[in-house]
Amino acid sequence: MPAANAFAPHDRAKQIFAVTLFVDDLADTERFYHEVFGMPLVHKDDDSVAYRFPNMIVNLLLATAAPELVAPAPVGPAGTPSRMMLTLEVDDVDAFATHLRALGVPILNGPADRPWGPRTVTIADPSGHCWEFSAG
Repeated sequence: MPAANAFAPHDRAKQIFAVTLFVDDLADTERFYHEVFGMPLVHKDDDSVAYRFPNMIVNLLLATAAPELVAPAPVGPAGTPSRMMLTLEVDDVDAFATHLRALGVPILNGPADRPWGPRTVTIADPSGHCWEFSAG
């Protein structure tokens, strides 16, 4: 018999459908995401820009507008060390790295074959959010 506080199957989390990244310069970050990812824009206002990625939305929100979403926790300051990374699958890591370089995007590391299997390349967006591009 399930515990009294257990979730019913229909109440459990189903999938991640959105990720919100707190950014410092919305215009610069919007330009970066448009050029690097080329995903469709689904929302834009004075404080945020959202793009539809496969199976989820990536929302770029000005850090100054973020406190109401995370209070009483503080919004982390710009320039702090990386605490997470988002990974996006691509068909050809080396070709994507060439694309990134052509855009003038600094590569943090890679392309490299990782011990756990895939070939990856990693970058950071203008606010320091790390993105890894992986072939499988």
